[in-house]
Amino acid sequence: MIRVALYARVSTSDKDQDPETQLMAVRDYCRAQGWEIAREYVDQASARDLAHRTAWRQLLDDGSRRRFRAVVVFKLDRAFRSVKDMHDTLAAWDALGIAFKSIREQFDTTTAVGRLLLNLLAAVAEFELEMIRERVKAGMDRARKQGKRIGRPRVTDRRGFKFRFGAVLERL
Repeated sequence: MIRVALYARVSTSDKDQDPETQLMAVRDYCRAQGWEIAREYVDQASARDLAHRTAWRQLLDDGSRRRFRAVVVFKLDRAFRSVKDMHDTLAAWDALGIAFKSIREQFDTTTAVGRLLLNLLAAVAEFELEMIRERVKAGMDRARKQGKRIGRPRVTDRRGFKFRFGAVLERL
């Protein structure tokens, strides 16, 4: 029986997302394959926020210790932040004998066509992330030009005085 690690991630900006949606589908897939789930790793952070992707770092660490034979995700973009990141991670896992499986995108990395498809999907995911980033930046620029304040709201103390958060730290 193959021991697998499950990984799920939701972005902190997607308040209505629940990682359980991904995990339910991945668990069902693994059961249908007859695979044993070694551990589930779950992050609530953006793809590029490696500091807060603590479960991802733990998965990489456990993988280096060969605690599982495969990593299963719901969708490719839940795991990797860029094409380069995907290549580097998959190369390291390949050297350790760890397979990677995305249940949404069906591909077989043992064939040339499968590797091509994987690269195309990773490139599209990276492109989509960059497009979102550009739209957010454009929206913030427009809001600034319209005189709207961008950033965290001011903090108000019990007496009704407003000040910036940094000022609070300076006063402490």
